[in-house]
Amino acid sequence: MKVEQIYTGCIAHAAYYVESKGEAAIFDPLREVQPYIDKANEDNAKIKYVFETHFHADFVSGHLDLAKKTGADIVFGPTAKPSFEALIAKDNQEFKVGDYTIKVIHTPGHTLESTTYLLIDENGKEHGIITGDTLFIGDVGRPDLAQHVIADLTERKLAAHLYDSLRNKIMPLSDDLIVYPNHGAGSACGKMMSQETTDTLGNQKKTNYALRPDMTKEEFIKELLEGLAPPPGYFPKNVLMNIQGYESIDDIIDRGEQPLEPNAFEAAANETMALILDTREAQDFHKGFIPNSVNIGLDNNFAQWVGELIPDIKQQILLVTDPGKEEESIIRLARVGYDHAIGYLKGGMDAWKESGREIDTVNRITVEELEKRLKANSAKVFDVRKKSEYQSQHIKGAENTPLNELNKHLAEFPDSEFIIHCEGGYRSMIAASILKQRGIDNVVDVIGGFEEVLENDEIPKSEYVCPSTLL
Repeated sequence: MKVEQIYTGCIAHAAYYVESKGEAAIFDPLREVQPYIDKANEDNAKIKYVFETHFHADFVSGHLDLAKKTGADIVFGPTAKPSFEALIAKDNQEFKVGDYTIKVIHTPGHTLESTTYLLIDENGKEHGIITGDTLFIGDVGRPDLAQHVIADLTERKLAAHLYDSLRNKIMPLSDDLIVYPNHGAGSACGKMMSQETTDTLGNQKKTNYALRPDMTKEEFIKELLEGLAPPPGYFPKNVLMNIQGYESIDDIIDRGEQPLEPNAFEAAANETMALILDTREAQDFHKGFIPNSVNIGLDNNFAQWVGELIPDIKQQILLVTDPGKEEESIIRLARVGYDHAIGYLKGGMDAWKESGREIDTVNRITVEELEKRLKANSAKVFDVRKKSEYQSQHIKGAENTPLNELNKHLAEFPDSEFIIHCEGGYRSMIAASILKQRGIDNVVDVIGGFEEVLENDEIPKSEYVCPSTLL
């Protein structure tokens, strides 16, 4: 059976392409739909259906644009109530894609409309299940997101639904089925997903904590809800966009791809109060950037940090990028619903510097310099990693101020020089840019972060690094 997983690492997202006899189906597409259309064209296939496993919270799906451009029907599972034309399937309803059969299995729990799609090949053999956020590799979908949109859908109610869906709908299926989830490790839609992005259902029954056969419903609910971090603030807004509809990605790209000379860029920033977002790597940003700009580099979990740190999804944004990265920046913003990029700096930072305009910088030190300051007891250190990372191991004396909580703790940073770090330098440069934007200039970043501290054999770990408090 021809099933292709199309994985996008920056948001740990998996879409699926299924094709048979000149007909194709796309499951849970991303916002930018042209790659799916191109893939179908290569197979001389027509996209017949766009299947959605649920109303996604962590990204804006491409179902509307894909349906408009191809004539495909959008399919949701039972109970879905979109504000646009779609097929609302019944439990156990079947759809044909060439010689393949797609069977609807309603699996409420992550959300009420959550649906698993059973893939049946041309010989009638059950091949796999596209599970959305119902079942991940090593985990299951968190049940606390829907209540941010519908208040009476409590996490306990949905967790109970999920327990029943897994026991009554998923676990009775054949062990040799391949599990195709919507996300892998790094997604905020679960808490302990594997780095693997597919597995057999039989192996998941053996290894996934949520599928233990002797687990009671109350035990399941307790374990599922334990340790859930608060969801990113943009999640409910993405859900509503996926339910209500949104602007075409083509219009968003056209609006954002407006090249602005330094004069025009500065004027636009002053007139619109747009956020200046610099998507270059930390090592380039720190050497020189436009004052008051925020750095979130493209080469990591860009979309997730945009969603965590920019509270207003309708915020106008002016972009500073590496040359040739303008469209990619706009698309990756739009993946999580930030549709209001209004232009970019033509010629990038080189053009800004050549114009003679003011630039700002971030001071950085090596881990060797950090060790000297620690030895001299002259370093006030802030660790901007997640609490779980900090609890595992951290620099002795460092305070933990997770990046996503930074704005709540601005008053705690001293007037004298202080040092920040994360795991590898990506998050700490985001933090440094935000602190600088808030007028806190006495910040110093550590090149390579805590990872470099651990890898440097000349730094005595017993003296400077706290062992895990979780062991």
